[in-house]
Amino acid sequence: MKIIKVILIIIAILAVVFIVICSYYGGFKKITFRIENQGGETVVYENVTGDYSQSAKVSDRIYNTLLNDEKVETTKGFGIYYDNPQEVAKEKLRSEIGCIVENADSATLTRLAEKYQVKTLPQDDFVVTEFPFKGKLSILFGIMKVYPALDKFNKEHGYIESSITEIYDISNKKITYREEIRME
Repeated sequence: MKIIKVILIIIAILAVVFIVICSYYGGFKKITFRIENQGGETVVYENVTGDYSQSAKVSDRIYNTLLNDEKVETTKGFGIYYDNPQEVAKEKLRSEIGCIVENADSATLTRLAEKYQVKTLPQDDFVVTEFPFKGKLSILFGIMKVYPALDKFNKEHGYIESSITEIYDISNKKITYREEIRME
């Protein structure tokens, strides 16, 4: 009987820990979408072909290069994901990964453009939602919650799947997901 009690206590403790972790990283957050005009950010990025799991390494490399070599501090990373990983082989997935450069003067942008890929993201109406960013687990919970909800939202509104931009706003502790609006 004592062993069963101990096992039940361990299971209860693990369940509580799991619930707390899920809650902290956004696992229970309700996902709601809105249509909003966004974009216009200036970004430094790399084109990436292959598994989306390499995004964090690419983003960190660009962040550190900008900070250490160029003395440009950024607080927002981003990724534009062009392909659905359920439909495209991992080695063929296309994305653009990098950092958003805010408040840079034209001389700094010109200097960066000589060494890196730099562009301004299009400004348009997007399907948008936000998710808490409290660490790498937030990204995983975001993927598990946002993408299925976005698929459902698109079907309900007659939109077709298109590229999705994720913006990791470190200062404001949130991930913004936005998808181009394309009609069927």
